[in-house]
Amino acid sequence: MSDPFLSLAKKRRSIYALGKDIPLSEDEVISLIKDAVKQAPSAFNSQSSRIIILLGKEHTKLWELTRAQLKRIVPEEKFQGTSDKLDSFSNAAGSVLFFEDQEVVKTLQEQFPSYADNFPVWSEHSTGIAQYAVWLALTEKGIGANLQHYNPIIDEDVKREWKVPSSWTLRAQMNFGSILQPAGEKTYIDDEKRFIIAK
Repeated sequence: MSDPFLSLAKKRRSIYALGKDIPLSEDEVISLIKDAVKQAPSAFNSQSSRIIILLGKEHTKLWELTRAQLKRIVPEEKFQGTSDKLDSFSNAAGSVLFFEDQEVVKTLQEQFPSYADNFPVWSEHSTGIAQYAVWLALTEKGIGANLQHYNPIIDEDVKREWKVPSSWTLRAQMNFGSILQPAGEKTYIDDEKRFIIAK
């Protein structure tokens, strides 16, 4: 008997050949992403994750801002490959920007000083869980996605362009869209290297 969750987890892959023709309306995909983030657990129910969903020209703008920043630091003779990669991101239907609200982290540190060193770590756990929840939700709807980390080089541009509160720290960018080409075969390291079982 197959397990629905594990089947979905196995179906979730990094898809880089993405298109704009997704099976949900803009309102439906927004609702899906919001619900996935809301249901993602966080330490002390801190709900520290913050999200910006970019669609249409706003999604394209993200990758043009990124292109401009990378053009400043990537050698000209190597930039074509970088530009091609950015084109593939721009060709997707949209992107989700994942942030963590540092004001939430600071408040928890003040309220629970004995755990102060842990709250920044737990905040990183929260964003990872939120990212995975969104990825699985998109996968379940037949929508492909890939996760990128162009922070911190695009942080200031993103904050300025979308009027992001100063306490929000950018953690990842997820592109999503129709699957134009599936991912290749996934390989796994030996269980003996990854798991210890004690009975």
